[in-house]
Amino acid sequence: MKSVFITFLVIFQISTCTFELNAQYEYPFQDPNLDAESRIDNIIELMTLDEKINCLSTNPSVTRIKIEGTGHVEGLHGLAKGGPSNWGQINPAPATIFPQAIGLAETWDIDAMKRVAEIEAYEVRYMYQNENYTRGGLVVRAPNADIGRDPRWGRTEECFGEDAWFNAQMVVAFIKGLQGDHPKYWKTASLMKHFLANSNENDRVNSSSDFNERLFHEYYSYPFYKGITEGGSRAFMAAYNAYNGIPMTVHPVLKDVTVDEWGNNGIICTDGGAFKLLVSAHRYYPDLYIAAEGCIKSGINQFLDDYRLGVYGALAFGYITEQDIDSVIRGNFRVMINLGQLDPPEMVPYKTIGQPGEIEPWLTEKHKQAALDITRKSVVLLKNEDSTLPLKKENLKTVAVIGPWADTVLLDWYSGTPPYYVSLLEGIKNKLNGYGEVLFVQNNDDNRAVEAAQQADLAVVVVGNHTTCNAGWAQCPTPSDGKEAVDRQAINLEQEELIKVVNEANRNTVVVLISNFPYTINWTNENIPAIVHITHASQEQGNALADVLFGDYNPAGRLVQTWPKSIDQLPEMMDYDITKGRTYMYFDGETLYEFGYGLSYTTFRYSNLKLNKKSISADGEIEVSVDVVNTGKMAGDEVVQLYIQHLNSAVDRPNIELKGFKRITINPGETENVNITLKASDLAYWNVDMHDYVVEQDQIKIMVGSSSKKIKLTEKINVVQ
Repeated sequence: MKSVFITFLVIFQISTCTFELNAQYEYPFQDPNLDAESRIDNIIELMTLDEKINCLSTNPSVTRIKIEGTGHVEGLHGLAKGGPSNWGQINPAPATIFPQAIGLAETWDIDAMKRVAEIEAYEVRYMYQNENYTRGGLVVRAPNADIGRDPRWGRTEECFGEDAWFNAQMVVAFIKGLQGDHPKYWKTASLMKHFLANSNENDRVNSSSDFNERLFHEYYSYPFYKGITEGGSRAFMAAYNAYNGIPMTVHPVLKDVTVDEWGNNGIICTDGGAFKLLVSAHRYYPDLYIAAEGCIKSGINQFLDDYRLGVYGALAFGYITEQDIDSVIRGNFRVMINLGQLDPPEMVPYKTIGQPGEIEPWLTEKHKQAALDITRKSVVLLKNEDSTLPLKKENLKTVAVIGPWADTVLLDWYSGTPPYYVSLLEGIKNKLNGYGEVLFVQNNDDNRAVEAAQQADLAVVVVGNHTTCNAGWAQCPTPSDGKEAVDRQAINLEQEELIKVVNEANRNTVVVLISNFPYTINWTNENIPAIVHITHASQEQGNALADVLFGDYNPAGRLVQTWPKSIDQLPEMMDYDITKGRTYMYFDGETLYEFGYGLSYTTFRYSNLKLNKKSISADGEIEVSVDVVNTGKMAGDEVVQLYIQHLNSAVDRPNIELKGFKRITINPGETENVNITLKASDLAYWNVDMHDYVVEQDQIKIMVGSSSKKIKLTEKINVVQ
């Protein structure tokens, strides 16, 4: 009897404690000790149908039951709450602005990529939680995991280049930087764009990207796959285009692949206006009611346009049920839980960001220095004949800075507003302070560029594309310019004529190409002794370029796209089968600059390539090591690149594939032993019969070098089952 009483007492005490614990919460879902799915069950039980439909927007807030959801912000290379697009802000808000995404990729530095995203995430939280700013959101539309398969693509600036494996490494790093490393909470949520194969702008609202199952898994979807399975993203945006005839907004792969196979259980949103385009542009459905059914049953749970009429109509006609809506909106609340939106603020470590008295982060030296460091890392030296660079201040009494982009920093459609910016003109003036005079002209009107060049010891010509085409929506007057909604019609540089006349006036001419696209600058490459490339938008653009030009920083950026010599070398724009000559993996023509290309002010020698094994199993990995010695007189970074070639594959494979890289700093005369891990899983192909990645028995040629065409050392290894 005594034991029964004790048992009853224990049960009573446990029940009392549980009651007292839960009593502090008005609703069970507010209890952070409950598992996420139980909390979501309770939320859905409490919501009305109208509230559920409202949660199909980009902000799943339910005011009546005290759920504060959060919306989206743009953030490809810094928080965008300003810039040319202004993103709906009455007063543009500042943020640290880094080089465009493709410029970040040209650093070939995973740690740098993560650092950019960490800084951006902090500023997103600050902006969201500081009372002095409009809130914005904690779901960041970044990174862009699309692949730049063609240099004519108008949004090349947003991607990380043409190689799926390389892009995946950068995508994963950016996601991890945005979301943070806390075991329970995310700093921000990374929403990847635009799934899938969205790399043409002309007719994107009704075009179809067509290719086979292997290219789907091995190329176009691969960065998204890694972003979910390794990066931890639980959100992405469906693309405007169709894939093999079915619009991506309603394509079965949204559920069948990204949810069921990869494990995405969060947000799948439409692109802006894509819902209505299913009827008006794709003509895939006869009306918005059936289109709403298609979206929701495909897994869409957030709409970026006016969807309510379609959803209410779909319910009224019986095309969908309330349970269908319940099923999809669960993903929105999973993301809110990961962001800590449903938990007490004291439990969420990131809730302390942006408190009164904290300095605005974009004004801190830490963030300013990061912008400078990473911008310098992104600079690519394309040519340096006879060691024209670096420049010597003491030899320059007069410098002519010529070109339309020399005195400004151009921001793109997805840029925010930097707290300041430094143009190249300003950067050069700062370097020459006390040494020499700087002349500046924008163009050769009235022969001004020629006259300035004739008066100078050195001419620096600054050319490139305009990031917004300096025109209205879907308009680009200059054929080689491109942007969202407009693909490039040409890839030659119209401003090369300015370079020619300046060079005729002064043979001591250096070209700075500020662009987010490859250009066929054949004449410039043949006739100008030094060419430096950088992408647009960084607030530290001028300082970084001046540091490189005058030798305070040794450039080591590398290209992430093949630069052809002619537009005639490119396949038809809408041919998505990359095996027909696209990217460095299949390109068989003569390039202007190859994938992975970039020079340095010093030289490096490779030796002693070693493998820690003679064979590798299908689930194993191998360590590849090589000695790299700086044989020059200046400290510098080298980007060691590891490529492979399949020698005995049973299926068609690329001619060459990147499978490893590492950026390292080496002092003059010193040797660095560089180790790169090659995973057998990275050697897999997609088996269309098994519908899975397969590592086959094979022989692999391992190639280590400084670019895809500058292979220094090779070795062979067997892959065994």
